[in-house]
Amino acid sequence: MTKRANAVVNTHDLTQILARYRAPSLLRSMVELGITAGPFVLLWLLIWATLDLGYWLSLLLAVPAAGFLVRLFMIQHDCGHGAFFRRRLTNDWVGRVIGVLTLTPYDFWRRKHAVHHSTSGNLDRRGIGDVDTLTVREYLSRSGWGRMRYRIYRHPLVMFGFGPAYLFIVEHRIPIGLMRNGWMPWLSTMGTNVAIVALVATIVWFVGIGAFLLVHIPIMLLAASVGVWLFYVQHQFEDTVWAHDRAWNLQDAALRGSSHYSLPSLLRWFTANIGVHHVHHLCSRIPFYRLPLVLRDHPNLDGIGRLTLLQSIRCVRLVLWDERRQRLVSFREMRRNCAQVEDGSGDTSMRSA
Repeated sequence: MTKRANAVVNTHDLTQILARYRAPSLLRSMVELGITAGPFVLLWLLIWATLDLGYWLSLLLAVPAAGFLVRLFMIQHDCGHGAFFRRRLTNDWVGRVIGVLTLTPYDFWRRKHAVHHSTSGNLDRRGIGDVDTLTVREYLSRSGWGRMRYRIYRHPLVMFGFGPAYLFIVEHRIPIGLMRNGWMPWLSTMGTNVAIVALVATIVWFVGIGAFLLVHIPIMLLAASVGVWLFYVQHQFEDTVWAHDRAWNLQDAALRGSSHYSLPSLLRWFTANIGVHHVHHLCSRIPFYRLPLVLRDHPNLDGIGRLTLLQSIRCVRLVLWDERRQRLVSFREMRRNCAQVEDGSGDTSMRSA
């Protein structure tokens, strides 16, 4: 598992340095948008045109199509941070249009994501825009049914299978989490829903409901699972940072509580460098295409929270925050530690299930 870099990084000074990379290029942003949206539409049409040749080919083509849809979501993500274009209005409307394709109400999501950035790693401010994470003590204090619910929620089939489908297809249709926060969340979600219905109705009118479902459902489900996986590994790794409010620091949580997901070049392109997540959290206004420049100019950041593709797979088993050891642990590790406590070698307040 990844280990934190030995070099001491002054996060306050680094935040000032990273501000130099924030300015987006209009030409570069337009090109990135074009080479992402264009191929996605062409692949969608190609899949539809080849349905009669065998559905296996359609499923094969759905993989790169899902990759471009993920990349569109990452552009929407940059728009939400005001990082893709200089003007807020341009960011917002491009983000809203993309949100119809990604089934994500832009303004509603932007507000929840802003909460995530401002509270990431804070044990006293969990619950909005993050993966539900319990401490060992909290887990052990739950009833048997409560523990089972948490185990089901953290199971890979739910977390990366049923969960993403529910999130994008069902949960994003109403402003869950912000339902009492005025009219904006409702306007964002309902406006996106109306636009989705209009777009789907238009496509179905041309290609038919059966063809639409055969083409789009695999693309959407695969893109949703990939998106949730990326979000998961960005904060759910062994040496992440969690702390109670009195000890929590925004900059430290941003830099050391977010991973550097070091992916192969092709995957870095499709995920729009979102793997450089520790830098993104420290300065969210940096356009995704400038993030590699930060690592090039500041190589000391490369090893902080670094995860390879293989190492990230092992993160799936990490489900509980151990406050004594200051790291994420698996259920098995938790049971082993509790057994040691029962033998008299640890914190007597920690008892096994």
